[in-house]
Formats: sequence, C-alpha cells, structure tokens
Amino acid sequence: MDEDAGLRFSISYTTRPPRPGEVDGVDYFFVSPEEFQRLQAKGAMAEYVEQFGYWYGTAKAWISQTLAAGYDVVFDLDTRGARAIRDHFPQAVLIFILPPSLEELERRLRKRGDISAEELNRRLRQGREEIREVPRYDFLVVNDTFEQALGQLKAIVTACRLRVSQVWREIASRYLS
Repeated sequence: MDEDAGLRFSISYTTRPPRPGEVDGVDYFFVSPEEFQRLQAKGAMAEYVEQFGYWYGTAKAWISQTLAAGYDVVFDLDTRGARAIRDHFPQAVLIFILPPSLEELERRLRKRGDISAEELNRRLRQGREEIREVPRYDFLVVNDTFEQALGQLKAIVTACRLRVSQVWREIASRYLS
C-alpha cells in the first residue's frame, strides 16, 4: 500500500477503546456499543463481527465514498466478512492468502509469542475451516516468501485495474468518435 496511492485500507468501526497512538477516523472509528448497534440495526454495515467482547464492522457508506473518490479499498477479513462484502459490492475482488502449510501457520503463530495455547488452537481450527472457502475467491496467493506474495498481490491489482470494465469507459471516446 505504501507504493500505490490508489489503495486505501478499510477503516472499521469498533466498540473497543483506542490503544495508545490510535487516531479516531484514521485507525478506526471508535463508537459506543449503543452507536454500533444503532448502525447495525439500520443496515449501515457491510460486514461486522464480534471478537473478544468488542464489535468491529465496516460501513457501506464509507466504502462507497472511498470507491467514488477513485480508490480501491483493501480489507483484511475472515471468510464470513469477505462473503458479506461481496454480497454488498459484487465487483469486489477476493484474494485468499494462505501460508505454505498448516505447520508453517502454526510456527508463525507460535513465533509471535503473544497468544495462549487456547488461542493458538482456536486460530488453527479457524484456519482449517476457512481453507474450505478458497473456491469462493477470485485469486489465491500462497505466502511462502513475502517478496513473492507481494509481487503476486501487485500483479492482481494491476490485472484488475486493466479489466475492460474498468478502462474502456475512460478511453472509449478516443476510439468511437
């Protein structure tokens, strides 16, 4: 994202308090549980989830405004969230990023050193379940080496931006006069 000014990372709403250094409207939109429930009830969220006692979700209006401003929006979602985004934004391109193996996923999670054995097992179980969703996605990137995975992600973004549906309306008048 640092190399592509046309990408914006999604900014989610959350009911959790800000961590030191986090800025409202930059890192998250920090709201009360009551405000989040109000947004949810009126159908304002494209996707939402409760994790660790807090709610997280992305507003449809924020996504639409960001797209209308000419940006592509990047999300980091579980498979349920990805399905919800695709339901609301059928043009969404879904990329599933896999570790080279489940053993490597476990090694990477252990290396972080900040999760309990219970949380590790939960994440591994969730990872196995989510892998079943791969056929629903448009692209698959195996994150064996960072450089290779990054190159593949850049190629996907470039290819998607070159689709006729993206380019032709901008340049058709040059050829159809």
